[in-house]
Amino acid sequence: MPGCRHRFEIAHCTLRVAHCAVRATHRTLRTAVGAQSSAIFTLHPSNCPVLQTLADLTLLLHFAVVLFVVLGPLVVVLGHALRWPWSQRRGWRLWHLLAIAVVVLQSWAGVWCPLTTLESWLRLQAGGIGYTTSFIEHWVSRWIFFEAPFWVFTLVYTAFAALVAATWWRFPATAGARSAGQTAVRT
Repeated sequence: MPGCRHRFEIAHCTLRVAHCAVRATHRTLRTAVGAQSSAIFTLHPSNCPVLQTLADLTLLLHFAVVLFVVLGPLVVVLGHALRWPWSQRRGWRLWHLLAIAVVVLQSWAGVWCPLTTLESWLRLQAGGIGYTTSFIEHWVSRWIFFEAPFWVFTLVYTAFAALVAATWWRFPATAGARSAGQTAVRT
């Protein structure tokens, strides 16, 4: 984002944009359905446990995506060696390729992951409770978030995308539901 030079400044700018969008949506809803009816859309302190849970679920989804992207090449290589037909199928491989492509393109563009932005926004809306964190946030965050200059992440993501491309070249995806050793039987 223009004018944001540091990682935390970028996150702050992104969260401010999200906050403005929520306020504009709230104003629109209040105008459309009346001030009393729109009270259900207001974020009250009583909603904090719900928002904290949504933030934790977002973090778990993010962790699952990270595992999918990081373990994908290993699954392709092991799947080839162990003859797991699903690991060589074009559909699964294309989803994996799409996932790493999105990560790399976001990194090159200097854009934060939407799951990170959503989780941060949910935690802010839940009250921004300083240093106390939920069990999930405490442990899963340690596995997927690291402090480093942004260019380091761009370099790592690009190198990982090259690894994914190499697995496509070395272990080509299969088109059909059958594994490479099976043949169709006609009756």
